[in-house]
Amino acid sequence: MSGGVDSSVAALLLAKNAKYEVIGCFIKGYNIDGCQDTDAEDARRVAEKLKIPFYVWDFEDEYKKKVVDYMIGGYRRGITPNPDVMCNKEIKFGLFLKKALEMGADFVATGHYVRRRPEFPIINYQFLNTPESIKNCKLKIAKDLGKDQSYFLWTLTQEQLRHCLFPIGDYLKRKAREIARKADLPTAEKKDSQGICFLGAVKFKDFLKQYLPVKKGDVLSIKGEKMGEHDGVWFYTIGQRHLKISNLKSKISNHRPYYVVEKNIKKNILIVAEGENNPALRKKEVDLTDVNFINPAIHNFKPTFPVFARIRYRQPLVKAELEKSGGGWKLIFSKPVKFVATGQSAVFYAKNGEMLGGGVII
Repeated sequence: MSGGVDSSVAALLLAKNAKYEVIGCFIKGYNIDGCQDTDAEDARRVAEKLKIPFYVWDFEDEYKKKVVDYMIGGYRRGITPNPDVMCNKEIKFGLFLKKALEMGADFVATGHYVRRRPEFPIINYQFLNTPESIKNCKLKIAKDLGKDQSYFLWTLTQEQLRHCLFPIGDYLKRKAREIARKADLPTAEKKDSQGICFLGAVKFKDFLKQYLPVKKGDVLSIKGEKMGEHDGVWFYTIGQRHLKISNLKSKISNHRPYYVVEKNIKKNILIVAEGENNPALRKKEVDLTDVNFINPAIHNFKPTFPVFARIRYRQPLVKAELEKSGGGWKLIFSKPVKFVATGQSAVFYAKNGEMLGGGVII
């Protein structure tokens, strides 16, 4: 229970089902501005309303090491890591799931907008080892396409999925709010969190400056023309704009926005292109590492097979080919896509909305 409306409704739905014995848990992670204290209290109030036990599990040190340090290290190397993916992998469905199972839980449930198939309404646990109950689970895009969070869950394994429940995956967000209001949950009107959770109201660049040096460098156009200066390439990502160079005139410029298309870490240089439709912003293919397939049977597929892919959260799905390439994988898009950032996740789906897996862009 995160203290938000989604996990509150997830707990409510399970608590209303007599088959389940529900226990609420708040994960204490690394947090800068203290906002998680309020979140923990909100979660406790919901648990009290639902009349379920409530615990706070302290994973602050592990979160700092496995999520925060991972993110800082990625920016230091010039890539754009995804801390939300790592939080799910290492904390929520890593340490938290492991501890829950060790303490006797059969499942963990979260407020993620994603659907797992088959569902697990089975509470007669003597049957959990039957072929029917241990067959491969699938993850599918949530009913609410605008809230779907499958993009962040591509690292999950079959062993983890067998112990996971996602109670709100078949609900629209507005319906979840309605359920919370009717149940008079304390979090019913609470706003959704934005940005990176452990930062709270702290600006991302200000946080990074505590760990990475400010080092002036040149901003160059794709033709080599100096457009301005920046504070250090590690503070920027591919596709970023608002570079404080819009007031600088180029001989061929129509004063359209500039976007980062390349970063030279060794020379501390940013390369920018003018206009959001500039061909320099697009890539036809990407190489992947750390690829994980939700359904292990995918390894039996042909060396190349069609998928639908996204390389950013909430980016529309695009047609692509997933191809074995040496010891790794390559994703080839039907049409070039914009703003491909090394370190981000590329996630691929089947036509029916099943998430097949994902990998890290290199």
